[in-house]
Amino acid sequence: MRILTVTAGSRRDVAPFTGLGQRLLDAGHQVAVAAHEPFAALVAGCGLAYRPLPGNPQELIRARALATSPQEARAVTAAFLDRLADGVVAAVAADTDVVLTAFGPASLSQAAAEAFAIPVIGAYLAPAFATREFPLPGTPGADDLGADGNLAAGRALLAQAGTLQQAVLARLRARLGLPAAEASTQAGRLRPVFHGFSPLVVPRPADWPSGVEVAGYWWPARPRGWRPPAELVDFLQAGPPPVFVGFGSMAPDQGERLGEPVAAAAARAGVRRWCRPGGPACTTGDDVLPVGDLPPDWLFPHTAAVVHHAGAGTTAAGLRAGVPAVAVPVMADQPFWAARLQRLGVAPRPLPFHELTAEALAEAITACVADPAHGQRAVELARRIAAEDGAAAVLAHVGVALDG
Repeated sequence: MRILTVTAGSRRDVAPFTGLGQRLLDAGHQVAVAAHEPFAALVAGCGLAYRPLPGNPQELIRARALATSPQEARAVTAAFLDRLADGVVAAVAADTDVVLTAFGPASLSQAAAEAFAIPVIGAYLAPAFATREFPLPGTPGADDLGADGNLAAGRALLAQAGTLQQAVLARLRARLGLPAAEASTQAGRLRPVFHGFSPLVVPRPADWPSGVEVAGYWWPARPRGWRPPAELVDFLQAGPPPVFVGFGSMAPDQGERLGEPVAAAAARAGVRRWCRPGGPACTTGDDVLPVGDLPPDWLFPHTAAVVHHAGAGTTAAGLRAGVPAVAVPVMADQPFWAARLQRLGVAPRPLPFHELTAEALAEAITACVADPAHGQRAVELARRIAAEDGAAAVLAHVGVALDG
């Protein structure tokens, strides 16, 4: 059968669906992934069909930063979402039997699927239903607001997300000849929904509605035929395991500020390190090797620890590798995952990005690699996560959707 996954956002919003897509492919389905153009090679390199979605999230971020007023920023976002909506419709219309949708474009995916009478399955990478048990990722403020506060904050966050898309969704549904519906209502009634993270990391809240599950991680696929460059193997053999340092795309224009303190912190902690070329913390030297876009399932197991921004994808990759972490959250859902790492005992206290100094980072790295408890807990948690099969529940429900 012909299965389409619709996802929008950064690389971390796309990569997990390559692994899930390969599992569906192995089960005999035809699989396509609709994503932004920068990720076309990633999708195709994993043996999946690619369908384009217009726009580039990084360009949207830059355009919003350059806006001279809130009204201009909203107009830029609305134009981006209108183009995205048209792209989702075109992708769904191209010979699709079942749609899997990430949370961000869920309302748009639902509208397109409704127009073509196609079943939809939610495939979300972070908690996306309000609960009394914790504040949803992205909620400003404390880690825990109390049961009533957590629930209220979660509902407010979801309502805000729906409001951003409400006008775009109304225009889309009108173009498709569908009755009007609020974006928050659309996403809230989607069933089934599977969350692609381990229940060992975030257990399923008891107050989530029926049909909303925590499935387990969907691991990114490794590009076919990939081999590690020789210089990486040489670097590994030349000394002790390095520490990886990378802050993703959430720390733009910070290269000069971060390069010196990160290098100084590594020197103080006495560790070698890897970093992403051109990244905000990447410098040169005998004890540092810039590395390109490497599969984390190969890269991270070779490290003593991973210093990262605590995005969902990087957090998952570190947990899978069984290595401790130093979480340096910047924004959005990152404080949520950073707090989880500390709670699981695989990381010291998170070091917020705005508090990053050479002294603080050196102290955090030292605490991470010197305390064997972090590494022991990381290894044990990785062993238990490896026993899970996050794709199995999705595969089963794809069959149910097709039979229905």
